[in-house]
Amino acid sequence: MTAEARVAGVDQGPAADGERPLDIALLTYKGNPFCGGQGVYVRHLSRELARLGHRVEVIGSQPYPVLDEGYPALTLTELPSLDLYRQPDPFRTPGRDEYRDWVDALEVATMWTGGFPEPLTFSLRARRHLRARRGEFDVVHDNQTLGYGLLGDIGAPLVTTIHHPITVDRQLELDAAEGWQRRYSVRRWYAFTRMQKRVSRRLPSVLTVSGSSKQEIVDHLGVRDDRVHVVHIGADTDLFAPNPAVPEVPGRIVTTSSADVPLKGLVFLVEALAKVRTEHPAAHLVVVGKRPEEGPVATAIERYGLEGAVEFVKGISDAELVDLIRSAEVACVPSLYEGFSLPAAEAMATGTPLLATTGGAIPEVAGHDGETCLAVPPGDAGALAAGLGRLLGDRELRVRLGRAGRERVLRKFTWARAAEGTVAHYREAIARSARSRRPHARTGSRGGTPTAAPTPGRSAASPSAASATPPSVASAASASVAPATSASVVSSESRATC
Repeated sequence: MTAEARVAGVDQGPAADGERPLDIALLTYKGNPFCGGQGVYVRHLSRELARLGHRVEVIGSQPYPVLDEGYPALTLTELPSLDLYRQPDPFRTPGRDEYRDWVDALEVATMWTGGFPEPLTFSLRARRHLRARRGEFDVVHDNQTLGYGLLGDIGAPLVTTIHHPITVDRQLELDAAEGWQRRYSVRRWYAFTRMQKRVSRRLPSVLTVSGSSKQEIVDHLGVRDDRVHVVHIGADTDLFAPNPAVPEVPGRIVTTSSADVPLKGLVFLVEALAKVRTEHPAAHLVVVGKRPEEGPVATAIERYGLEGAVEFVKGISDAELVDLIRSAEVACVPSLYEGFSLPAAEAMATGTPLLATTGGAIPEVAGHDGETCLAVPPGDAGALAAGLGRLLGDRELRVRLGRAGRERVLRKFTWARAAEGTVAHYREAIARSARSRRPHARTGSRGGTPTAAPTPGRSAASPSAASATPPSVASAASASVAPATSASVVSSESRATC
């Protein structure tokens, strides 16, 4: 239904909460639903919002989101970037005819100097798009872009999801970096986190996926505690469900690793596999993710002679993924840190027993050691090996943990619950915005009463409507555009393409 029809009083009936259906713009600068949490979040949340009776328009850049079919109120609008990290030619230099405006030039310049431009440039394109469609949306929901372009007036109230602060990823990579060149490369790549920290502090409403992430957002980003709200996400429990017809493969261990970066802890799991195979020779690992050609994981596989015992699979369908998890005797989450851990929730939903670390929010999802999972300290290959050995050798324990894990997910972590909680915060944001537009909120004086509200299109602390370009953006655009050396983009490809 169009905004004009809504204003005229035409309605299609109430949403599931009994209130008027909302028109929602859901933004995602990276939407791959098979690699990384952002695309998974957008796919499942948008579907459940549509099921609740709302109209959802996902606005995304490459890799474009894949949305579930069969929901007329769920649509995708493509907001193209220059797609600089696409396969098979990541870090490409665009042809002259590909440039459309100054935002494209900024995107290329940032990449050439070793930075990651997508959060900023997507936010600038989204701002322009949303302002041109003023009045069509009740609320704008940003999926962790946290770019300057989303500050100020974008035509509708803003709600933002921060899964976890990317500053955590940055610190873990700096801790693992060897040599000043590698540390410089990491700092340059993660330069966008300074912008995300500044933007986060000025957001009126932040959603996050766990209590652990909430504390990290307060501590790392400096967001006020009362502005951060936890809405747990979860698994698609209809899809991720037990199926006794799928046979277990003896010794199979399954994990998900979207990138060869320290945060995922995959190198410790590879080391643990080498240890456990001395007692369980059939033990083997299937990794859902891209095989690294170099780096710590590739080195560990070669060092321990595990070429035939570690398999990587990528681009599989939902049905293939679920059957792969069902076929495993153990699902493992070896991460050093997670803001929520969808792989843990999905494995538990299938009834597959879980071995997980206690990094970040994982215990909040997986539950207590020995009750719904086996829990081990992060970064401890010996503890992972002991847990794997215990599970591989005890079928009764596997059955008990698998059953308890499924029950925990059904009780606490479903996408339907996530959508209901998210809608409640949408309505709060809309009501808050309406209150701020009332006449008394616009009057002020020099004596401590509220000052004048910003005029449409401007904010006292935001970019102007004409340029949407704060000083930091302008300085970035004028930076040197010499192509980065190979050292400055080491391992950036895996992060950029997921």
